[in-house]
Amino acid sequence: MIKHIKTSNSNNTDDKNRIKYVVLTMYAFSLIIYGFILDKPMNIINGLYKIFIEPDLLITDYIGVGGIGAAFINSGLLTLISILLLYKLKININGTSIAAVFLMAGFSFFGKNLLNVWPIIIGVFLFSKLQKDSFSKYIYIALFGTSMAPTVTQVIYGFGFPVFLDILFGVFIGIGIGFFLQPLSIFLVRVHQGYNLYNVGFTAGLMGTILVSLLRSYGFKTPTVLIWTTEYNMELGIYLVLISVSMIITGYYFNDKSFKNFTNIFTYSGRLVTDFVFLEGFGVTLINMGINGLIGITYILLINGQLNGPTVGGIFTLIGFGAFGKHAKNITPIFIGVALGSLTKIWSINDPAIQLAALFGTTLAPIAGTFGWKYGILAGFIHSSVVLNVGTLHGGLNLYNNGFAGGLVAAVLVPIIEVFRKDEKTS
Repeated sequence: MIKHIKTSNSNNTDDKNRIKYVVLTMYAFSLIIYGFILDKPMNIINGLYKIFIEPDLLITDYIGVGGIGAAFINSGLLTLISILLLYKLKININGTSIAAVFLMAGFSFFGKNLLNVWPIIIGVFLFSKLQKDSFSKYIYIALFGTSMAPTVTQVIYGFGFPVFLDILFGVFIGIGIGFFLQPLSIFLVRVHQGYNLYNVGFTAGLMGTILVSLLRSYGFKTPTVLIWTTEYNMELGIYLVLISVSMIITGYYFNDKSFKNFTNIFTYSGRLVTDFVFLEGFGVTLINMGINGLIGITYILLINGQLNGPTVGGIFTLIGFGAFGKHAKNITPIFIGVALGSLTKIWSINDPAIQLAALFGTTLAPIAGTFGWKYGILAGFIHSSVVLNVGTLHGGLNLYNNGFAGGLVAAVLVPIIEVFRKDEKTS
């Protein structure tokens, strides 16, 4: 009798996990299908080649490099590969898994491609072997760690050595980055105490700063890049709205055809680690992800911004972390803080970097979730300034620039907030 119950529960868990894989795979295929709808196969092949040979430093919009069809195909294929890796390693899909998959999908529109991510993943794999652990224990670090993928292509294409040496150096440096990511990211989470959701971005920013400093001391320079398309709001808007609405509908279906328990999401601060799949279920999580997507789209359109590769990446990140810490209540203050900054600072609210600061700055959502909306606005306000300056430190080699800035903001702001809140409680 007991054995039968255990087997039944195990089968039920396997079925639920299989459903999650199917849903994620469908979204990956939607990227590929939409890519072929938008462009001809030959244009896509040529566009992918252009994407593969682009150094990819921030901000490099793959839609501008290879065309909109190629950008979608690159994203769809990398997303499928990420899901396949998780499946082969027998990972149970949770909030971290979903965040990693959608982060991969989003940044495959501006910086990650089918060639440049592999040295970093291999580096993490080699570290797991050194530790005599299963690679499954480190797969999330491997996927998140591809934030440093531009380093590989920059070395291969940007330094002018003979081709063989360029490739050798690029692969070697990429493997080295992946190898050291795990121990560094575990240590550095203590700095911001989990209030910065993009912990690997913070880690990669510090690694990139050291690497760029070494390269510059030998005369190598990383150029400033801004490839930013502005003519695809309609095509991208249609896709983003469709997948966001589909998530709400699918989540409604899996949540016993209801929105019950959805508001429970808002009771969580979002501080690492907050896994909504584990806490509230897959259905509720999908609803939250879809709503996050609609919030991101609405914000960009309201400020007269652009939907393009980088902002799609930001919206996908909002969606993915809708399973892992972000919800409407804790991200809205960050948006407000960035928007208020445009009223007093020297930049415009729809400048490229500021559009990204709002979308990706929601890495600081746990501050709003823990300490309240006023501190969330303050965090967004400060973050919008910090993120504009830290990119020069890592030379654009770290795609998660907002994760780097967010780690610095959280490390400084959180201790100050805690002191003031302690005083408020004792007064």
